[in-house]
Amino acid sequence: MLMKRGRDNGQFLSRKFVLIEREGVLKYYTKYDAKEPKAIIRVDTINATFQPIKIGNPNGLQITFLKDYSTRNIFVYHENGKTIVDWLNAIRATQFHNLQVAFPGATDTELIPKLTRNFLKEGYMEKTGPRQTEGFKKRWFTLDQRRLMYFKDPLDAYAKGEVFIGQRDLGYKAIAGLPSSTHNNRTWQFGITIQTPDRDFLFTCETEEEQRDWLVQFQKVMDKPMSPQEFSMEAHLKHK
Repeated sequence: MLMKRGRDNGQFLSRKFVLIEREGVLKYYTKYDAKEPKAIIRVDTINATFQPIKIGNPNGLQITFLKDYSTRNIFVYHENGKTIVDWLNAIRATQFHNLQVAFPGATDTELIPKLTRNFLKEGYMEKTGPRQTEGFKKRWFTLDQRRLMYFKDPLDAYAKGEVFIGQRDLGYKAIAGLPSSTHNNRTWQFGITIQTPDRDFLFTCETEEEQRDWLVQFQKVMDKPMSPQEFSMEAHLKHK
């Protein structure tokens, strides 16, 4: 049993979680004796990372997974620190076993990067809309590999939107500053423009240090070649 944050009311309530290695799924139930799970989550879509500060508990764990190519967050904790560590290790072990079955010729070095991982960066930025004439709004951003997700609140269950960060030589670029035509309706002055083949995304940071750190992370992602799975992800995000 883990304490899970409610999607709508924000309350943490006890929920039963079951990890089934042979099926490659994580299930959770609203009641201990419930026959049908509230959700069935494919382990190969899961990322999990310790989040004590965000959740407000030293044993907090954020479980992120894909549902119809949209990101869903679940926030849980347990009173016992070892228990939450065991859960993270069990998820990673299940992922590793399934990868070994799916890719029998792959080495451990090739498979380990596909397991759960820490987010590349999180924090607040401001953003404007596609017309670039709307006011800039403060949002919480999470960069998980090529997915830049933004939320109204750090503990939201679903992202308000996602930006795909592709490969540099395929038309993706991150630069400091904003276009000269940008309306001066922002609170923060340190701008970032992410150029994609379809449109530009405009953000602002509170400090120059934050601007520089975000740019470093974006550029690291853009320097990496895209995998076949990431090309598929790019196509789905474009047509959402």
